[in-house]
Amino acid sequence: MPIILFHHLFTCWFCALSAAAREMLLLQMAAICLQAGGFSIRLTLFTKPQLAPSFRKSSAAKRMAARICFTLNTDGNLLVAHSLVPSAQFNISRVGDVTTFEFLDYEVKVMVDRSVYLVDVVMEKIGRVLKLDSIQGGKLWKGVDMLIFNTWHWWNRRGPTQPWDYIEVGGVIKKDMDRMQAFEIALNTWAGWVDANIDPSKSLLFFQGISPSHYNGTLWGEPKAKNCVGQKQPLLGTTYPGGLPPAVDVVKKVLSKMKKPVKLLDITLLSLLRKDGHPSMYGLGGSTGMDCSHWCLAGVPDTWNELLYNLIL
Repeated sequence: MPIILFHHLFTCWFCALSAAAREMLLLQMAAICLQAGGFSIRLTLFTKPQLAPSFRKSSAAKRMAARICFTLNTDGNLLVAHSLVPSAQFNISRVGDVTTFEFLDYEVKVMVDRSVYLVDVVMEKIGRVLKLDSIQGGKLWKGVDMLIFNTWHWWNRRGPTQPWDYIEVGGVIKKDMDRMQAFEIALNTWAGWVDANIDPSKSLLFFQGISPSHYNGTLWGEPKAKNCVGQKQPLLGTTYPGGLPPAVDVVKKVLSKMKKPVKLLDITLLSLLRKDGHPSMYGLGGSTGMDCSHWCLAGVPDTWNELLYNLIL
């Protein structure tokens, strides 16, 4: 019962169970938080908790392999998952960038595969090379019942936090290139991989949309604001003054050309309106690491959860 998850691409797998079996699993576990690149998804289902004890003993529970993915803050999320079934036996292991958390009583595995660009980053003699037209790491994604991909958060990283030294595309090595162009090339590589390797009759496919940041108050009509600090109210209405990030158009363009059906979790606009939803100076970096790109929990990701949950069932 293998499983996978990704970082900034995150996957959730539910083995081939009936909708009722999936629901009862979620009822028993109550909620599982999935963190991926600064966002989390909490799967919640509390409508019929009285079903949980009988389901735990059922043959369906013993047969299942629910595959769910986490990323970023993995340990914290796994602790949340375990707190929901504290008496359950579990194993946790790490091999390279993959963390696996298994609930032995339920034959449920949660795996995290840190893959921030979807395409490969390979160590070569010249250094770390971001290969825009290569997805060797995709071997790990095959045979998954539900896949939820996302990438964007790291594409504009520069300096010490940039996890690559060179870019390679079409056999040509570059020191750098237009990041939006690189993003589109990589996304087309991913789309080609999905079209060639995923069977939609066996795997349910999602792509998590662009999670926005709030570092420029001009974009939400507050020119004096240099970031999200002190923001206490969301924007009212259904439009964002600064418009949608260009990456949104790239994602929609690539998905529209794919042969295999991929559902877009279009969370960008609703998240743009929540300039008040970030950790800001209360994040891990404190005031020196002003965080206006990740989200507080409970918060915006709970809404993403509702959208995903309704699409899953």
